[in-house]
Amino acid sequence: MVSPINPNSSFALDVHGVSELQKAARENSPEALKATAKQFEALFMNMVLKSMRDATPQDGIFDSEQSRMYTSMLDQQLSQTMASRGVGLADVLIRQLSNVVNAQSQGSQGGVADAPRAPRSAPGAIDSDRGNASQPAHVRAFQERLAPHAEEASRATGIPAKFMIAQAALESGWGRREIVAADGNNSHNLFSIKASGGWKGRVVEAATTEYVNGVPQTRMEKFRAYDSYADAFRDYAKLLRSNPRYEEVLANARDVAGFAQGLQRAGYATDPNYAAKLTRIITQSLSA
Repeated sequence: MVSPINPNSSFALDVHGVSELQKAARENSPEALKATAKQFEALFMNMVLKSMRDATPQDGIFDSEQSRMYTSMLDQQLSQTMASRGVGLADVLIRQLSNVVNAQSQGSQGGVADAPRAPRSAPGAIDSDRGNASQPAHVRAFQERLAPHAEEASRATGIPAKFMIAQAALESGWGRREIVAADGNNSHNLFSIKASGGWKGRVVEAATTEYVNGVPQTRMEKFRAYDSYADAFRDYAKLLRSNPRYEEVLANARDVAGFAQGLQRAGYATDPNYAAKLTRIITQSLSA
């Protein structure tokens, strides 16, 4: 376990600090994202200061290799100080990088392709042995955490709980790429529902991938924010029940292909491979 990194406690270009960031990043640490953004901001400010120094005459009587070395060290520490106080660049980076939804990788990352097939159970039901050792740990943990909320939404929609958990896994990368606010607070929006349709609740802005004529494009969009995963599932169920676009989805709710393809035909996502990815998660990772 890598300890949280405090970007204000080290020198701006400290090699050891960069190494610690790399270790934390490998654990998908939110603290590492913030620290990396701060480090980049410090590097950027150092480049600005260096450019300003280079633009000034350096042939004065007090100029020497030693003076330039100390000036460079001073600029680096000034960069760190300015970044710790914040000039706005780190906040922008955090918003853009915190949950970049790479739709192409969502189908294969987090155990979608490599998760072993679990023993079969009743069609669409949450397996009674959710802790089955044949499933990757992150799949079991994700399933167990959301099962009560998915089962409640299942009673309201007729959609098997497992299907909804699979969609939440696809949208959030098994919970590893959840939509978070700039301050790091979780939106609990597992279904990537945008803040449209007269939404009056809290909003989180994040980057997302949209496909236009089959070509992926990254955009900043506003998404709904909830107080809990239970609220997220309730709103998801309400969306499907209240929007006529999803009548076909509800009509074919208990069929894997019908559910997945119905969502794609209804325009839930712009990824042309959305239905295929969702079907793989249901049939391979969660065992239909």
